[in-house]
Amino acid sequence: MSVASEYLQLSRESADELVRRHAPLVRRIAYHLMGRLPASVDVGDLIQAGMIGLLEAARHFALDRGASFETYAGIRIRGAMLDELRRTDWTPRSVHRKTREVAETIRQIETETGAEADDAEVIRRLGISAEEYHQVLADAACSRLLSLTASDDGEESGVLDVADENGLGPPESIENDGMREALVEAIGELPEREQLVMSLYYEQELNLKEIGAVLGVSESRVCQIHGQAVIRLRARLAGWRG
Repeated sequence: MSVASEYLQLSRESADELVRRHAPLVRRIAYHLMGRLPASVDVGDLIQAGMIGLLEAARHFALDRGASFETYAGIRIRGAMLDELRRTDWTPRSVHRKTREVAETIRQIETETGAEADDAEVIRRLGISAEEYHQVLADAACSRLLSLTASDDGEESGVLDVADENGLGPPESIENDGMREALVEAIGELPEREQLVMSLYYEQELNLKEIGAVLGVSESRVCQIHGQAVIRLRARLAGWRG
């Protein structure tokens, strides 16, 4: 056996061992994500996508990366699962349409008044009931993962997505950095409770039930607060869309 063939054989064995030892990580990440997704999502699909991410991580990992394989693999696994969720978007177009209508109404009110849009005023202008409005908020929060700046036709371009930023060219990197700065600023201007929910959900990665326990409110109420924050951010980041 040549030196090159021996090296390739050792590399394959090393990759296989990494996959075998870290397979439980895929399930752990999948079930953690499931705590933040509708029941219609199949955890098996997430696990399958995550295993592909793990295989790719094992093939591309280098010991001189300066990070542990578990950290590197976790990013690739999670990214593969989010890609699968985006590819198989379960959200009806009617949800996108209603969310867009609410976001536009909030944008108009805040432009006219220079203050945060009041729920009662949004409901009045839309001509819908409070129950219908709260359902839109719940759909906005729970129907898609990290969808703050999705385009009108449902294509995802969310600034909170887990993206491989190493693949971005200079123009895309500049735009991505600017978008993130705008997002951080917009989140900082949210009402205090909405800021807290966003922090617990995206930074601390708590699910809605866990956030409800922290705030002392129901899971459905957390979903509404989260939805309100998402729609408010969509309205305020409208300039970054398209």
